Amino acid sequence: MNNLLNQYLDVTPEISAAIRDGAPVVALESTILSHGMPYPQNLDFAHRVEEEIRKHGALPATMAVINGRMKAGLTEGDLELLCKNEGGTVQKLSRRDLPIALATGVTGATTVTTTMMLANFVGVKFFATGGIGGVHREAQTSFDISADLQELAQTPVAVICAGAKMILDIGLTLEYLETMGVPVIGMGCSQFPSFYCRESGFDVDFVAEKPSDVADIAATKWNLGLKGGLLIGNPVPAEHALDFETMRGVIEQALSDAKKEGIHGKETTPYLLARIVEITGGEALATNIELALNNARVAADIAVAYANRN
Repeated sequence: MNNLLNQYLDVTPEISAAIRDGAPVVALESTILSHGMPYPQNLDFAHRVEEEIRKHGALPATMAVINGRMKAGLTEGDLELLCKNEGGTVQKLSRRDLPIALATGVTGATTVTTTMMLANFVGVKFFATGGIGGVHREAQTSFDISADLQELAQTPVAVICAGAKMILDIGLTLEYLETMGVPVIGMGCSQFPSFYCRESGFDVDFVAEKPSDVADIAATKWNLGLKGGLLIGNPVPAEHALDFETMRGVIEQALSDAKKEGIHGKETTPYLLARIVEITGGEALATNIELALNNARVAADIAVAYANRN
């Protein structure tokens, strides 16, 4: 981490020491807390996900921007601030928003994109999230493509997720990643998962049978000097997965509701996720929590395997 970044970035001593010593660290986003789950379930989840990573031998590094400072590692007060999001004042920060947020001193949650950026700034190679953004439906007219995909193409961080959210065009998302040279790996699965569901109908590039397989591929890519990250699709555990056909109907209803209400831009995903939870009577939220915890465990296992290579 260079001196220029020190002007904008705070890293906890524990995380700083782990990175210096080559110990396994897993980055975590904060948008899932401020915009993805209701309070106080989100605060409970924040504690649980960090505990799961520690149980699996790695150190959690939750990312956010607090009062204009980038943070790698959050205090209990920081977590409370993000999770309560009183008055909706916690902004959702993507790449374009980051310099504005730092210059104006706002508090914001990091998306997949900005979490990858902060992880790369401090030297963290692995990041666990729920699901990535991607190419939105009807993107051929709206040009609505998540910045997550560009970040995966240029930032050397491996993202462990339960696939792309079902609200997206998953086929086009995978085509975009192929064009950008991003390897898509299935963690014990041949189909790329679709967040709430274990299947999507689309194949991955390679099936990894164990965490060390992913660690070896990541190390090889970066040793070759190839830019960008990797995307690891880790299916939600079967006992928590939702039915694919049922969820397709739920998604169509949520998309229709968003269109009627004029929801667009970066407000679309939080609206749709909240609407899906309503339609499913809370079942989608329970699945969201379980898949994110599962991704954290697997990310920690991969980070440990990567650290043990050195």
